[in-house]
Amino acid sequence: MAAEAAFPALRLRRLRGRAAMRELVRETALLPRHLIYPLFLVPGRGVRREIGSLPGQFHLTPDEAAREAAAAWADGVRAVLLFGQPAQGGKDAQGSGAWDAQGAVQQGLRAIRAACPEMLLISDVCLCAYTLHGHCGVLRGEAVDNDATLPLLQRTAVSHAEAGADVVAPSDMMDGRVAALRQALDAAGRPETPILAYAAKFASGFYGPFREAEDSAPAHGDRRGYQLDPANGRQALREVDSDLAEGADLIMVKPALPCLDVIAAVRARTAAPLVAYNTSGEYAMVQAAARDGWADATTLALEVLTAIRRAGADAVITYHARQAARALA
Repeated sequence: MAAEAAFPALRLRRLRGRAAMRELVRETALLPRHLIYPLFLVPGRGVRREIGSLPGQFHLTPDEAAREAAAAWADGVRAVLLFGQPAQGGKDAQGSGAWDAQGAVQQGLRAIRAACPEMLLISDVCLCAYTLHGHCGVLRGEAVDNDATLPLLQRTAVSHAEAGADVVAPSDMMDGRVAALRQALDAAGRPETPILAYAAKFASGFYGPFREAEDSAPAHGDRRGYQLDPANGRQALREVDSDLAEGADLIMVKPALPCLDVIAAVRARTAAPLVAYNTSGEYAMVQAAARDGWADATTLALEVLTAIRRAGADAVITYHARQAARALA
């Protein structure tokens, strides 16, 4: 890199004096199309219930999710990520509600497609919200049985694709699940359905509000046996390599803010589309600061999302999506 002149010939503030100049030299773009909006679906009709740990986010029945998705589209958001729960008493040891054709996610996919045909529909593929024990797979003793879980994830992904999911996103962190889902989708006549792999998903404290929202906290133990150790950046890259080798079309890093270095390292490693998850805990911190009058929520949200994009993410999953899209309009 060529050496630059020194002060006083070099005055970098010349590039910051006017808004038009700042916009001209801005290096990182943040646009509504870069944002993916998570929605929490529950069975029934007519329910829009605020989630205590996630102010401004709601449990939505499929009809209400369709209204929310249409409103998000009007704000400029072009993709949603759907999470679901079974009906009360519907959890079991295998998480069979995850592949129920009449489940909240499956009904939500159909309802949103009808209300907002152009919206990109992404479905989270996991069992944790549907199992009695709250783990992401079936148990053998008190440990998750990796290989016995794969067929159940296959059934779930196919069920979502058949209900209208444009993209399926396995978040379970089982070894081999991307290859298993690709095989199942192809066999079901869905070879065009992309897989967004939660490739580098760390065992993080930033998931707390989400687990309350999804009623998916483990009944015993934790998920450190299958999610990444937050200290292991190089192992995260191996996970990314593995998922791409198995056929992942897009890859994800989660959480985002504590892993900006991992996002940058993944971006330098591959040209594959890269998504980062600005998680529930990250969102809740911003909301808490705004609630107490310590900061402006929109200012913080835009700064956070720009930082994630600057690190190398092509798209960001964020609960700030609608708020940010309106601010960026």
